[in-house]
Amino acid sequence: MNEKFLFHELKERFAEAVSRNRAEGILFSGGLDSALVAAYSKNCKAISIGLESHGEDQYYAEKVANFLKLGHCHKTVTIEEAIAAIPKVIKILESFDPAIPNDVTAYLGIKCAKDMDIGSMMTGDGSDEIFAGYDFMLEIKDLKGYMARMHSAMQFSSNRIGEILKIDIRQPFLDNAFMDFSRGIDLSLKIRKENGQTRGKWILRKAFEGVLPQEILWQTKRPLEYGSGMTELRNVIESKVSDKEFEDGKRRFPIKFWNKEHFYYYTVYREVVGEIPAPKKDEKICKCCGAGMDQSAFHCKVCGDVTEWKKLSN
Repeated sequence: MNEKFLFHELKERFAEAVSRNRAEGILFSGGLDSALVAAYSKNCKAISIGLESHGEDQYYAEKVANFLKLGHCHKTVTIEEAIAAIPKVIKILESFDPAIPNDVTAYLGIKCAKDMDIGSMMTGDGSDEIFAGYDFMLEIKDLKGYMARMHSAMQFSSNRIGEILKIDIRQPFLDNAFMDFSRGIDLSLKIRKENGQTRGKWILRKAFEGVLPQEILWQTKRPLEYGSGMTELRNVIESKVSDKEFEDGKRRFPIKFWNKEHFYYYTVYREVVGEIPAPKKDEKICKCCGAGMDQSAFHCKVCGDVTEWKKLSN
């Protein structure tokens, strides 16, 4: 199949996936993935979240919204509001994974949709996993095998948050038919050098030229926590834990805490969730926190440990 035909086919398949998963709103960052969803959902309401005085998403979100003439609501939250959301997120996800700032962004966006009486939201979840969008993937030797295993274990916090907040979450990139088609695309079209720089999601960027501005198509990957500015929470949280509290916590609890931030999330977890669940009979044991993990899992849902993931990537 020649590249031009494949580009056309990809655009057609994606448009169909968005149509099958259409929603009232979009969890929107102005990044490539949510921008592509927005490009085929022009009557939807786009919602983006930003921490006061931090993050780049507002610039990109407004640029895409203006280009697409899309209804856009950008909600700026304070440090205090973001910190206050942490116990709610940990309770919903039953996890003290250090990815919490990323999940706080998703929570606040979906909560904003609920406050606006929006009943369903689309996200760009799954694109990076399917089209090799993460920078670390460029270094993995057996990337094809790695991605196959990743696809069998993909989970996204937006689903659980939406379930609890009673917002229907729809994910066009995870549409079954679109995933089947996209996983069949050769890796050489997902990772390729362009203008002297090796890029993930190359085929997405090339196929949709003309649909979005070049600045949007070829922007670098910004995780939700970075684009929204929520990564600043990490510094605030670190400052809330003294050296003595951290050292006492490491002696008191049989958990391999990564840092003070990880310990802080665990203290919240103990308050709003309770004890770490014991492994079930058919589960393996997480070496970081002792929770149970599926035999095929390489990421602990409870503490966020990725030891198994790192083994696979070496």
